[in-house]
Amino acid sequence: MMSTITASSREKEETLTGVVERITYHAPDSGYTVAKMQVKGWRDLLTIIGNFPNIQAGMTLTVNGHWHDHPKHGQQFQVKNYTESKPATLTGMEKYLGSGLIKGVGPVTARRIVAHFQLETLDIIENQIERLAEVPGIGKKRVKMIQDTWSEQKLIKDVMIFLQGHGVSTTYAVKIFKQYGNNAISMVSENPYQLAIDIFGIGFHTANQIAIQVGISPWSKYRYKSGVLHILSQAADEGHCFLPLPELVNQADELLSFDGFDADRETVTRSIKEMVESEELKVEVAEGEMWLCYKPTFYYTEANLAKLLRLHLEKPVKVDRERVENWIERYTKSKGISLSPQQTEAVIKAVSSQVMLLTGGPGCGKTFTQKTLVALWQAMGKKIGLAAPTGRAAQRLGEMAGLEAKTIHRLLEFDPKKMGFKRDKDNPLPFDAVIVDEASMVDLFLAHSLVKAISPDCQLLLVGDCDQLESVGPGKVLNDLLESGKIPVVKLTQVFRQAATSAIIKNAHQINQGQYQKLEPISDQPQSDCLWHSGGHEPEHSVEAISQLLTDFIPNQGFDPRNDVQVLSPMTRGLVGTRNLNQVLQQLLNPPSPDKSEVTAMGKTIRVSDRIIQLKNDYNRDIYNGDLGIVKAINNIDKSVTIQVNERDVEYDFADLNEVALAWSISIHKSQGSEYPVVIMPISKSHYVMLSRNLIYTGLTRAKKLAIILGDSKTIAIAVNQGHRRQRYTRLVERLENFQKLVD
Repeated sequence: MMSTITASSREKEETLTGVVERITYHAPDSGYTVAKMQVKGWRDLLTIIGNFPNIQAGMTLTVNGHWHDHPKHGQQFQVKNYTESKPATLTGMEKYLGSGLIKGVGPVTARRIVAHFQLETLDIIENQIERLAEVPGIGKKRVKMIQDTWSEQKLIKDVMIFLQGHGVSTTYAVKIFKQYGNNAISMVSENPYQLAIDIFGIGFHTANQIAIQVGISPWSKYRYKSGVLHILSQAADEGHCFLPLPELVNQADELLSFDGFDADRETVTRSIKEMVESEELKVEVAEGEMWLCYKPTFYYTEANLAKLLRLHLEKPVKVDRERVENWIERYTKSKGISLSPQQTEAVIKAVSSQVMLLTGGPGCGKTFTQKTLVALWQAMGKKIGLAAPTGRAAQRLGEMAGLEAKTIHRLLEFDPKKMGFKRDKDNPLPFDAVIVDEASMVDLFLAHSLVKAISPDCQLLLVGDCDQLESVGPGKVLNDLLESGKIPVVKLTQVFRQAATSAIIKNAHQINQGQYQKLEPISDQPQSDCLWHSGGHEPEHSVEAISQLLTDFIPNQGFDPRNDVQVLSPMTRGLVGTRNLNQVLQQLLNPPSPDKSEVTAMGKTIRVSDRIIQLKNDYNRDIYNGDLGIVKAINNIDKSVTIQVNERDVEYDFADLNEVALAWSISIHKSQGSEYPVVIMPISKSHYVMLSRNLIYTGLTRAKKLAIILGDSKTIAIAVNQGHRRQRYTRLVERLENFQKLVD
């Protein structure tokens, strides 16, 4: 028999009970779901739509709602609310247990369990779980895993129901429970804004939505303070160390206001003053009595970095210059090479300085200068430490010097138990000299940790290109040190003959000087290593052009589109932003396949062989923001993903996949410190807000063998003519210049 829907029944609320057969679509963040459900009395599966924070195939649901006709998909049941019952059929139990809800139980194991215990299955798991060992293939270890997961599911059920009832996705509900345990409900009810501080991935906006759901007043002091901290966190994401008071008040006022509620600027200002009094904020009074508002960690870190540098600089280095010059002459003669006057000056100044900066563009000899300095320090009997912000940059540094090089985090020996570095002023690095390459990438906090771990007698050389983009993290340390005039510096400007033959290097230097020469148009037989593709008139044309380049042109030039090419974009949003490009390139370069496992979580699909980028420092896993990896395995039973990062396997729970993203396309900012055989860089009018000279310069200099800039000439010219769009708010220069005013 088949039930039918009459016109009058479409608007009338009904209640249906059935088993979820399959999930057609599910959005983890909103819970919006399209699913197929088998209802008794209906021959065909019914389509149900609604918000289900945690829905799995095999669930038995009682749904309340009404019917409506979709113009394309036909009759659908719009669910208003629902309740879940235990599965009443053997098939329902199999689907429920095998849905991925329980670690250690996949579809095959679920069939074995249900076949053995029949309709008593759920009662056995609930009350006699040790009997699962009777099922063939389930040992004591697997029983323990299932028992732990089942117990955790029972424990968090009340918390999950409460949180999901207030619009919290399943993934975040689990994280909230892990953070607060049985206190989760009281925490969320009293001050949901604390979630934005304690839990990665939950920001002010999510916490604010939860607060509205649980009835927190928009005048709540917690809301105002959370808004202020959120604005400062956003500023830090943009590289700022502080915000002037008027800017902070303006942004907080805009953030806290919504339709029907206008935040009060006086209340915002009063909240800031209260936070200063309670030491939740730190204020420095600048010229004109202007308040500069810091988070305390930013203030003290910036102040102490300046203090440590000045103390280090006060210690003289005694060197016999004549002996050094004679050694350089003998060394270069023995190697059959010569140093430019700038390079010779750099080596002498570095060996004679407690701290020195070496900067210069591509092809100007920074690498060979470092190699000569390493040889000189070794001849002087010094123990040398080498480091860089990223694994790839450290690998290149080590290969150049013939010594082991590490990432700065590994050099400083991060201790997950202490959530801090083992190396510090009380346990300094065991070196007489340290070289840090790609120093433009080093942010305020990493620079402070590094300098704090340098012993008083240890020399420090920071090497970087000051014309590249600044660090992803807060501050602009390298440029501030240069601007202060307090640190000895050598800037290499001479482009060597061999490097000058590269169109990549030639164009990079011209772009850096604000000069845009017409690039070689792309053709089947290119004459240089730096090419231009018009990209069409619209963003979608650029997406098509990138796909065609990867399908045809790149392989014809002898490159592997999967392993040799990195697509760099100025932005994450938009058709030619990294998010959309990753979806397109994933389908092109790593399409779905029966022999490739995949998982959809946190709003993205990840499958085996995907290229992945880490989005935040994860000290427990010893991987860091910007590290690239490849997905090696996906375990839908253990709900885990194995990603190979820096030649080692790292395991992620599905709930932690918000810490990674697809990396077929990455932002130019994230590419710093890396080099790729081929770079494709789309430049679009839609990127206008981000376009700048150093952005194009940084992206172009990531390419080793071939660079393709894609976009209309006018837009590229606009970017080249655009200097820094906005200076970062930092006070490191002033602190170095006014050392006597520094605080401990």
